[in-house]
Amino acid sequence: MANAFFQVPQAVNEPVLSYAPGTPERAELKAALKELKSQELDIPMSIGGRHITTDTKVPLNPPHEHKHVLGYFNKGGAEHVHMAVDAALQAKADWENMAWQDRAAIFLKAADLLAGPYRAKMNAATMLGQSKTAHQAEIDCVAELCDFWRFNAEFMLDLYSEQPLSVPDSNVWNRMEYRALEGFVFAITPFNFTSIAGNLPAAPALMGNTVVWKPAETQIYSAAVIMEILEEAGLPAGVINLVFVDGPVAGEIIFSHADFAGLHFTGSTKVFQSLWQTIGKNISQYRTYPRIVGETGGKDFIIAHPSANAKQVATAMVRGAFEFQGQKCSAVSRAYVPKSLWEDVKAAILEDLGSMKMGNVADFTNFMGAVIDNRAFDKISNYIVEAKKSKDAEIIAGGTCDKSEGYFVEPTVILAKDPKYRTMCEEIFGPVLTVYVYNDDDFENTLELLDSTSPYALTGAIFSKDRAVINYVTEKLRHAAGNFYINDKPTGAVVGQQPFGGARGSGTNDKAGSVLNLLRWTSPRAIKENFVSPTDYRYPFMAEE
Repeated sequence: MANAFFQVPQAVNEPVLSYAPGTPERAELKAALKELKSQELDIPMSIGGRHITTDTKVPLNPPHEHKHVLGYFNKGGAEHVHMAVDAALQAKADWENMAWQDRAAIFLKAADLLAGPYRAKMNAATMLGQSKTAHQAEIDCVAELCDFWRFNAEFMLDLYSEQPLSVPDSNVWNRMEYRALEGFVFAITPFNFTSIAGNLPAAPALMGNTVVWKPAETQIYSAAVIMEILEEAGLPAGVINLVFVDGPVAGEIIFSHADFAGLHFTGSTKVFQSLWQTIGKNISQYRTYPRIVGETGGKDFIIAHPSANAKQVATAMVRGAFEFQGQKCSAVSRAYVPKSLWEDVKAAILEDLGSMKMGNVADFTNFMGAVIDNRAFDKISNYIVEAKKSKDAEIIAGGTCDKSEGYFVEPTVILAKDPKYRTMCEEIFGPVLTVYVYNDDDFENTLELLDSTSPYALTGAIFSKDRAVINYVTEKLRHAAGNFYINDKPTGAVVGQQPFGGARGSGTNDKAGSVLNLLRWTSPRAIKENFVSPTDYRYPFMAEE
């Protein structure tokens, strides 16, 4: 059996359960929601296998019910960052020398634990802590995170099996060793995807690296469940160290440490650029050049051609813009619709929004929950207030904001008279969609406009029935999106099917959910072994005639 050694259980995408009335998963999830909400958890940091508590307890509140307390996390300081770095470095030798099968087995076991006994708990934690509906939680914190852990094991083996040529009868054996990086990796994860929070520290760890992990404070509730699963799966102490500290506190220590070897980041473009500048200034202090991998902002688009189906366009806009309150880096934030289609598209959008419900995610009839916190609420609502006053914009749907019980922002559609209006250009990260209506005969110029309007290049979509148009737009917008969709909303990338990432202001495009990302967490070493070493320095050309 050739390559029998290079085998892991074949990865398949974790099924997304429906949670329809009468299903067992619905009953289990409702029970888990009730149980978690009845408790006040004390969530510790996890450093070197120890659960660390502090005197600083910070409350965790559901965004949709911000007066309720789910529990408290133990906030750390500089001393805990030092502890985490020391723990990561202490664990490194044993971990990177562990057989790949054993490293893989830990994450494969974690995936099965998540898909099985932890499924309801993880979904409930993500729903309560991040205000995701049951559907949005399921596709994120269970299905996608299972997929990351399982497919990454398969991708690791694909990478390891890539070996250089050894020429027959040459007495030479060439091979490639995929070493872990020399040092530790720092993972900074966002609030909006539990799966990203689970993947950013796990992907480098799978490849033999040890990690300091700092999650967003608004995602700590579900981050604690991730750590619980990994520990139950047998992750050795110190491989992934979970710290709850302020970003500048962590950065000051980590980015000046000689053994800092890599940054795995998802967050804002501004923060990522600042971190890159800091790393650049400190470059002479490091033992090796750090790997910098980041997925950042987006101003994601839909452009409809006059040949498009109006209802399909409207459905993609509504789902793409308003699922999880638009708090996805891939969310549709701007749309370009031809004048000939606009009235039909508009009517379909208004009809959909008329039936859409928003509220507590424990009510499964709601399509939307609340935005993540007060700061996000204020930022998003300010855009809406400004649009109401602007002569260059008109709010045609939504526009109401209320934070009396939760941070609720009504799904809002802005019609921009100016294609460079602020909400057509800037990332909002909320349930706000801006539409620009263009003249049908101005399609090509609109493509140029779209490509130059924002600094981002994450996701985008073209809707058209005309294959020639689809081909033309796909080429014309070649660099406008790292994930490009044809007649589909530009959200919902699936691990193993649509590796995710963008360029320009959207990140380094290292494609989470693919072998390309794992390659960044290795430092290859080429090894040449000569079985019959030469014993004479002379070459044939030197012989006398």
